[in-house]
Amino acid sequence: MNELHLTRIYKAPRNLVWEVWTDPKHVAQWWGPRGFTLTHHDKQLKVGGRWNYTMHGPDGVDYPNSTLYHEVVEGERLVYDHGSDGQSKPLFRVTVTFRDVPDGTRMDMTMTFESAEAARASEAFIRKAGGLATWDRLAEYLEKQTQGSESFVIQRYFAAPRELVFSMWTQPAHLACWLPPAGARMEYLEVDIRPGGSAFYRMDHPGGALYGRVEYHEILAPERLVYSQMFSDEQKGRGKHPMLPVFPERMHTTVVFLPEREGTRISLTWRPEGEVNASEMEAFLRTRDSMTPGWNGSFDKLEALLHEQTGAFK
Repeated sequence: MNELHLTRIYKAPRNLVWEVWTDPKHVAQWWGPRGFTLTHHDKQLKVGGRWNYTMHGPDGVDYPNSTLYHEVVEGERLVYDHGSDGQSKPLFRVTVTFRDVPDGTRMDMTMTFESAEAARASEAFIRKAGGLATWDRLAEYLEKQTQGSESFVIQRYFAAPRELVFSMWTQPAHLACWLPPAGARMEYLEVDIRPGGSAFYRMDHPGGALYGRVEYHEILAPERLVYSQMFSDEQKGRGKHPMLPVFPERMHTTVVFLPEREGTRISLTWRPEGEVNASEMEAFLRTRDSMTPGWNGSFDKLEALLHEQTGAFK
């Protein structure tokens, strides 16, 4: 198959999603992997028109881009060539559609390549480069536009049944195996996973031990989890991460489990909770770029565990 497909649902009206997709002043705020910035040069949003811009990588490397539009249907559909610097041949053609759904706007994207081999190679490159975080950044930007709040969003597809993926988030023996970052070990000291329940854990890592608490608000199997989490001391009192002395004290977490193709897409949203001062919010925003590789490291371990359970690793 020479195509890659991507679907996202954004909690924002379709006209706004279209606007932030097509207006350069908005696009510059979210387009590209985390850590990248964009300089807009010129844009003609019409059939035969081009959008010329430069992506700036966190390593200082610049990537000139020239997009050629083949179809432009206001508020509904875009078809364009992607991956050219204006002189080179495009890497693939993109078809993206926008339609109203009860929760907001559904975005469906198809990337069409010359061959199945090119599609697989690009899929591996996009994943390694963190390109899928572009659509997480879009979700964050839309939330800021609609609600005025800051968030961190990450999504990941797992080739496993939704019930199994949900169980991996709600059974302590499973959580302790995949949730800790690389090089860390996690142990639940107290656990009561239910609405109104809580958990208390210890995590050992090369920098020492840290403790954390979780308060569960909503558990709707196998669809949704809502909980608050915070760093703690050994006595379950207030604590700080040793590497993050300034950071919001409480984080509100929502995890949605969505059926997709023959597997499950999880969508995790992380927001500062309660009173947060300017320095703490700045620290949260500053560390978003590092949160994506951190979570993906944990998700890689989760994917391996699911493979052991189902043999459906992708």
